Amino acid sequence: MSVVDTLKKNPIFSKLREDEIKDIAGRFQELSFKKDDSIFWEGDPSDWLYIVSEGQVKIVRHTGSGKDVIIEVVPPGEIFGGVAVLDKKPYPASALSMGRTEVIRLQRKSFLLLLDEYPGIAIESIKHFGERLRDAHDMLRSIAVERVEKRIATLLLKLSEKAGIDEGGYRKIDIYLTRQDIAEMVGTTVETAIRTMSRFTKDGIIRTADGKIVIIDGRALREIVDEG
Repeated sequence: MSVVDTLKKNPIFSKLREDEIKDIAGRFQELSFKKDDSIFWEGDPSDWLYIVSEGQVKIVRHTGSGKDVIIEVVPPGEIFGGVAVLDKKPYPASALSMGRTEVIRLQRKSFLLLLDEYPGIAIESIKHFGERLRDAHDMLRSIAVERVEKRIATLLLKLSEKAGIDEGGYRKIDIYLTRQDIAEMVGTTVETAIRTMSRFTKDGIIRTADGKIVIIDGRALREIVDEG
């Protein structure tokens, strides 16, 4: 995906005119990564704002026990590292490529100049990062108090909204996720994630196609999430 197409897909830049996007595109750098390459590490200076162009990136926290916890999976068109860039603090987590991945990046000083030059970007940035923080808060609350089935159902619905595509009347999550990834994202064991996903498959709620999760019965997932 070209830099221009990537920016058009991102909610912060997508409302700009074609000529404005083309002007901004020239300020970005393009980078390529292989599977499990580090894009930045937790604690690194937050000098760059990144957007996924192709592939996907996982945002990971490293615990004191040495266990990695996946906080988020970032699909094409989404920003990562943005909050740290705005508050000028080190990146609070690491970013790792999940396969062959293309990203574009913009220096902090260039992004801050854009906020002055294009007030619309500033407004959309506030909205976007506010939504991201609210989603993170909701997921942390879910992990703390909800049963595993509800946590996984919540995750699948959020991913289907964020990285889903309509295919054959169903909703496919256009990201490769292992059961290990799912377990780390909802705070459970791999064995429990396997059992829960197998149950969802048996009940006709989901299926797997080409390594990606297809949601067959979104209403059933929603009912699980809405259960008291």
